[in-house]
Amino acid sequence: MNALAVDERDDRVVVTLNRPAARNAINAAMIEELHAVCALLERRPRLLLLTGAGGVFAAGADIAELRARGRDEALQGINSRLFDRIARLPMPTVAAVDGYAIGGGTELAYACDLRLATPATVFANPEPGLGILAGAGACWRLAELVGTSVAKQVLLAGRRLDAEACLAFGLVTEVVPTGELLHAAHRLLDRMTGWSPAALRLTKLVLDAPGAHPLADDLAQAVLFETEDKHHRMTEFLERRRT
Repeated sequence: MNALAVDERDDRVVVTLNRPAARNAINAAMIEELHAVCALLERRPRLLLLTGAGGVFAAGADIAELRARGRDEALQGINSRLFDRIARLPMPTVAAVDGYAIGGGTELAYACDLRLATPATVFANPEPGLGILAGAGACWRLAELVGTSVAKQVLLAGRRLDAEACLAFGLVTEVVPTGELLHAAHRLLDRMTGWSPAALRLTKLVLDAPGAHPLADDLAQAVLFETEDKHHRMTEFLERRRT
């Protein structure tokens, strides 16, 4: 891969957006390679950690490519289809965001389940200044994450969310020093790897389902109640309480 650096491990896949000379702008090559990562994680579900090289997460989409796109490319949903695929990955996804996440970079981070930041982190969606909208998920994902009022401030009034605002609005789970960002992200993933993989998958599936869904909750729980993993974990818990 040229636009990404991929570190594949037994329990997780670490993906670094790796176009530092272009501030990790999301171009066609990066999109194709991210689709390949999705295919890998769909075949063998594991946790995903996304980050950026060079002190930047992703400074938007590649503007030269965007300028050349027309109606047909917009209807193909080139970026939105990828980000939807990332959002639907079976296991949890984490974006470790240092520096700027702008435009398409924010939408990639919004598509992840969890986000961590550094004091240098800035989220912004300046697409209307370029004559377009944030059309790869920001117009609805951001409202779900931080509320409609804050989303309108970002998408309509050009507000930039710094690390303090991101934490206050719940957009990120934690703000850590830049040098500790990846360590903190791996600690978060380590915590999740200690949990039941099946329970994580079904929790994410039910959590992302629209509306109230008690039947889906019951069906997912019925599956988990029958697993050996559930019985083993609960037995260990009870035995620890006795000691």
